[in-house]
Amino acid sequence: MPSRRLPVADQHLIQIVDAALADAARKSGEWLACRPGCTQCCVGVFEINSLDVVRLKAGLADLEKRDPERAAQILERARKSQARLAEDFPGNPRTGVLNESDEAEERFAEFGNEEVCPVLDPETGLCELYDARPMTCRTFGPPVRSEGGLGVCELCYHGATDEEIAACEMAVDTDDLESELVKKVEKAGGPHGRTIVAWVLGKARG
Repeated sequence: MPSRRLPVADQHLIQIVDAALADAARKSGEWLACRPGCTQCCVGVFEINSLDVVRLKAGLADLEKRDPERAAQILERARKSQARLAEDFPGNPRTGVLNESDEAEERFAEFGNEEVCPVLDPETGLCELYDARPMTCRTFGPPVRSEGGLGVCELCYHGATDEEIAACEMAVDTDDLESELVKKVEKAGGPHGRTIVAWVLGKARG
């Protein structure tokens, strides 16, 4: 599978997640502080999978056709981000693939926490590749359940009780569709392993 060709089922996954987000936002009302220009979730690196990589590259390729100057600015920010992060990168700094050892995961927890996402437009505070954003970005804000419990953005749900927060929980990917799509992408010759946004858009080569 060429790295910029999205699996058709990815659109179905996005529709599921976006519908779940819309439902959570409806239930949350004013408790959900997420608005255009709020950039809390755009600071600090986070892992993305191979499906996110394919989606981001497709989004950047589309932007390069529509607005080469904006695309070039993203690339420049991504390359500068790489340069800042390379020395302490908990993986292979040439390829951008993160190590999966326990030690590397511990290092990642303290890695790049102040680094701004290169896709964020510093002037407008908006995501330049919003439609192609990773799944983590699509689920940040509303209550989402993980191994650590029910997590929410620290800017949201002020004044809400635990019960009220739980009632707004965002149910995501109940059929584990994302995991299956990741396997298909990798099996078809797409990118392997987990990485971060700067290494995808900065076009690091292994």
